[in-house]
Amino acid sequence: MTPQWTERLTSALLLLATGLPGLLFAPVFGLGPLVAPVAVVLVAVFVAVELGARIGALRPVAALLVGLLALGELEFGPGLPDAAMLRGLLDGVTRSWQLTLQSTWPARPEPELVLFVPLAVLVAAVLGVELLRRPVVALGPGLAVAGLSQAYAPLTGPVATAAGLAYCVVAGALLALTRRGGGRALLVVPSALLAVAAAIGLTAVDQGARPSLVIDHEAAAPPSLRVDDPLDDVADRLSHPALPVFSYTSTAPVDRWRTAVLEEFDGARWRADANYLRLGSSLGEAAHHARITVPPDSGGPWLPSQAQPAAVTGIAPLVDPRTGTLLLPDRHGAVAYELGWREPAVAPEDLLDAGIDPAAVSGGLGQVPPGVAELAKTATGGLRPSFRAALVLERYLAGHYRLATGPVLPTGSGWPQLSAFLSTTRAGTSEQFAAAYVALARIVGIPARIAVGFRAPPGGGGPVTVHNGDALAWPEVAVAGVGWVPLDPAGGAARGSGAAPGALAGAIDQARRELLPQPQLHDPDVPYDEGGEPTGGGSPFDGLVRSAAWLGFGAVALLVLLTAAIPVSRAVRTARRRRRTGADAVVAAWQEARDVLRAHGFAAPRGATVRDLARGLPSTVDQSVAEGLGWLARQVDVALWSGEVADHRTVDQAWSAVRAIRKGLAGVPWRARFRAAFDVRSLRAVPSC
Repeated sequence: MTPQWTERLTSALLLLATGLPGLLFAPVFGLGPLVAPVAVVLVAVFVAVELGARIGALRPVAALLVGLLALGELEFGPGLPDAAMLRGLLDGVTRSWQLTLQSTWPARPEPELVLFVPLAVLVAAVLGVELLRRPVVALGPGLAVAGLSQAYAPLTGPVATAAGLAYCVVAGALLALTRRGGGRALLVVPSALLAVAAAIGLTAVDQGARPSLVIDHEAAAPPSLRVDDPLDDVADRLSHPALPVFSYTSTAPVDRWRTAVLEEFDGARWRADANYLRLGSSLGEAAHHARITVPPDSGGPWLPSQAQPAAVTGIAPLVDPRTGTLLLPDRHGAVAYELGWREPAVAPEDLLDAGIDPAAVSGGLGQVPPGVAELAKTATGGLRPSFRAALVLERYLAGHYRLATGPVLPTGSGWPQLSAFLSTTRAGTSEQFAAAYVALARIVGIPARIAVGFRAPPGGGGPVTVHNGDALAWPEVAVAGVGWVPLDPAGGAARGSGAAPGALAGAIDQARRELLPQPQLHDPDVPYDEGGEPTGGGSPFDGLVRSAAWLGFGAVALLVLLTAAIPVSRAVRTARRRRRTGADAVVAAWQEARDVLRAHGFAAPRGATVRDLARGLPSTVDQSVAEGLGWLARQVDVALWSGEVADHRTVDQAWSAVRAIRKGLAGVPWRARFRAAFDVRSLRAVPSC
């Protein structure tokens, strides 16, 4: 091969090694939208390299300008560069990376979002070409782009393995081709070993753990608005029932439409804890679709949605993926869009005995008035938290309270209004029913929240119009394995008068029909653990199989522990604790200090605090251990009891205290250190108080 063609092949391999990391942004944008812009900038740089002999020292500047021009022509249309193209390219440097963080992924493949990826590849390619005399260094800018891509969305599993292998093959070929003084074939073996090592490393890492360098999504700033307006407007809408709100045509049965979800309650007001993002191309596969038209005078930025929206076409709204709320800031005039959504798959026969999801965020309660807690226990029949208890509470409110009628309807959903509703008037709109249900459910340990929207009126094959009179608030409870399940304590406010129920609504109706009368109620036969999974059941043979499996596992584990499994396990546990953030990280530092002291033979009684351990230290222990515990106690106070958010400084100081404790224990005799390093009891968790 002639030197000229060798240089061309070398440049092509380097550009390929630089472009591959740009394609690693596929989880963010999808692979298709990235191929063309990345290829364009790589071709532009290659052309500049070919012309390098004629332009000399201006080659990097020429490569950068040619790449920018080619990218601008691709993304903003053919034609001479103008102000719009220049502004777009500038936004690609200053704003597109941030807008992408404010979007759900895969993001919409629009220039204002995707531009920062080909621009990063362009800069890396120009730098790499200029550093090509040192090939190992020339690969550095491309690896920086790869690191940025993984900070956005890390690849996992076979895809990560394939990407690592592909990069190692290209980089290995480049290093072999630029090997000086012959012997290029000798690099084939180390390159292959490098590729295999990279594949094994990418596959062996803990794919379920959150990488420490991942960049968090950044919430898009919604307009200045009162997010609790939809709940406040329920009574007013019901007082003017004939006014149309929106119309829709759906491919599937719909029983209700949501506009807002409220979780936070301080005793006076209900507020949304929404984290809005720009809706990307999709949130998953849509099973149902509806065409929705909102007239210009309906008011408010909220749009009709479903609990699990998958895609929206026609507009670019903000979305809270956790609640399904859609928001269109600065909306003017009529809006028409197509909504795609999905529903959770649940077997009706399994729903009644389902457990609640204890991991669900459930908001607060404020100052609960006297007698309300007793009412909550009575209303749930004394059942432990479960979906059956949630249905019992729904039936209690539906049977003991009534919907208010008349020209003047009750308003408000704070404790003063709820106390009057529960004990005096016993009449209210769906606002009071939903708020009372959520408050009583939270008291007995059922995670619940308020959703606000509209019931679906009866309709035929044509467009269905929703009016103010269809305004509705309803509670939702978190069910393990299903998600948030809507209920109707208003006793017919939504059920029986709207369209045919969907799959989830049908399963809920069947569970209602199977619910036994109050005297026959009992907890589900199969108890549920904290994760909502059954803790018992199964045949005796299954139990024997599980016992045998655990015995075999214990034997294998014992063999491993004879070597280095104990210190390695502790090191892994420490690394996982160090990756926590906020108050959890401070608590993790306290757990680490407690385990270190236990391993060295110091007693850590059940319920002992940090200061208790400090006071119980013998006088022979190095003073730095007691000082470290004292400093750690102050950080625990800040994180858990001060009411302030534990920032990174508090976390660093907590772990600095742990290091001081370790340093103080380093002076004990070597036998004690050896025994502490291989003490199997240090791996056991301290019982909670």
